[in-house]
Amino acid sequence: MSKRIDGKQISEQVKDRVSGQVAALKENGVTVGLAVVIVGQDPASRVYVNNKKKACARCGIESYEYALPEETTEEELLALVDELNRDPKVNGILVQLPVPKQIDDHKVIAAISPEKDVDAFHAVNVGKIMIGDFDFLPCTPSGCMELIDSTGVDIAGKNCVVIGRSNIVGKPMAMLLLHRNGTVTICHSKTKNLPEICKNADILVAAVGRAKFVTADMVKEGAVVIDVGMNRDENGKLCGDVDFEAVKDIAGYITPVPGGVGPMTIATLMQNTVTAAKIQHNIQ
Repeated sequence: MSKRIDGKQISEQVKDRVSGQVAALKENGVTVGLAVVIVGQDPASRVYVNNKKKACARCGIESYEYALPEETTEEELLALVDELNRDPKVNGILVQLPVPKQIDDHKVIAAISPEKDVDAFHAVNVGKIMIGDFDFLPCTPSGCMELIDSTGVDIAGKNCVVIGRSNIVGKPMAMLLLHRNGTVTICHSKTKNLPEICKNADILVAAVGRAKFVTADMVKEGAVVIDVGMNRDENGKLCGDVDFEAVKDIAGYITPVPGGVGPMTIATLMQNTVTAAKIQHNIQ
């Protein structure tokens, strides 16, 4: 029987740590602020934004929401980002993706000041992650690393397999594991012998966006399994990329969905916002 990795509990520990840092900054006259921009009425985006506002309140971070109509132009959004870049009370800027089709999300990400890019999506921050000299880490991969560390398993020398090569999760996840001396394989839709490759993984991270994609025959006995997926199964029930019921008795450690990676993503965003405030005020 595997040990379930409790993302809710670990995320609360991260938020406790962040709350202490925010309180210490306030004693030095620094108020930490996060601006969240949402364009349109995508229901999932609205849930995410509300959860981020709650996390800000929990950590003592000022939350500034900018809810723009669906028909907002790219120029209008870029003008807002420019305004937020120059606003000293805003330490972090997050534009909730996806944005409506008339807006190029690449232009929006590029417009955010790298030192306020608390999602770590800007090319400058991506480059820093590549060379291992970073200020911020993308929220989901960073949260995954905290979950792996919570198991006590040493990443160094382990076979690590990441399924998925997105810029948001797969690629940075692989780099973080590599920085910790894991031997990393990135798998994707063109990978041959995928089940065999996964079966050799001491640490398996599934970020492919397909419900119950990882089955029991793909998991090594005792492996650490991190499920980044957020899908709906055939009954409309929330599930991950891993067939949890089939895999839980094989894995050594496994994250549930919900209650695994999701809470960590938001907790890491809070940490990144505090880090941004420290950088902007030259505080170690």
